[in-house]
Amino acid sequence: MSLEKAEAGFIGLGAMGGGIARRLANAGIKLHVYDPDATKTAAFAKWNAVVHPNPQSVADATEIVFACLPNSKVSKAVAYGSSSVSEGKKIKTYVEMSTIGRTPLIDIAQKLQSKSINVVDCPVSGGPKGADNGTLAIIVAGDPAVVNHVRDHLNLISKNVFEMGPEPGMAQMMKLVNNLISATNMASAFEALVLGAKAGLDADMMVNVINASTGRNSATTDKVPKSVLPGTFDYGAATRTLHKDITVGLEEAEALGVPMWVARNTRQVWEFAMTQGGADLDFTTLIQYFEKWAGVEVRSKKGAQK
Repeated sequence: MSLEKAEAGFIGLGAMGGGIARRLANAGIKLHVYDPDATKTAAFAKWNAVVHPNPQSVADATEIVFACLPNSKVSKAVAYGSSSVSEGKKIKTYVEMSTIGRTPLIDIAQKLQSKSINVVDCPVSGGPKGADNGTLAIIVAGDPAVVNHVRDHLNLISKNVFEMGPEPGMAQMMKLVNNLISATNMASAFEALVLGAKAGLDADMMVNVINASTGRNSATTDKVPKSVLPGTFDYGAATRTLHKDITVGLEEAEALGVPMWVARNTRQVWEFAMTQGGADLDFTTLIQYFEKWAGVEVRSKKGAQK
């Protein structure tokens, strides 16, 4: 579809949603926005975005509505609760970018389909910085014709679009598979790096060796160098977000009868961080618990570096 004078709705302007919405606004899309936090909607005044009082109002104003929300409970309420998008007069396509799991996504798709609203299953991966920089992995599932209808919008967000097929829920499953691996890599890398530091290995050298060796993963290539070695702990995602994704992944595994020995142990590590007051801290702070137990820190001797 042509994006000349295009409009779209966006619901949920948090760390991820805000970054994605800014990509659309910067590309010239006229946005209709809603978030319960007025400070987040106010930030879009520079793009002359129209602020709405509820999801239904957004869906009354535009045919395509995106949503990026914190959990399945909120996603369901926005999709088909009171004053929801399901009651909108103009909406035709709903792009669900939240990570909520296959089962809730299918539920939302079925409910909205009964209102003649097409749903695109469209979670993203890459964190808030990826949203701002346009480097997200966009994982899509849904009717090919509907996906094609929003393709130009998706390409404004990122060129990394991966199609999982026509069945809603498959993109959610792909996102959960990715995040289970990511969460396990982080916990394992943090634990092992602390072990090395305790033995006296230099933190920078450990990371350099690992990244040239078989232990290389996204934790050692990105998260540790950018947020742990300099001690900034500002990668951009909260512990509660990844903990939620692990939990959702395990719920889907249970529903499918798939044993997840490693993922269950990984969840215990993240659960500990949650219980120690780390829920809203950057997820790279997970390493600080390992460090405290060992009495060492994994930090660069070169000082803070970005």
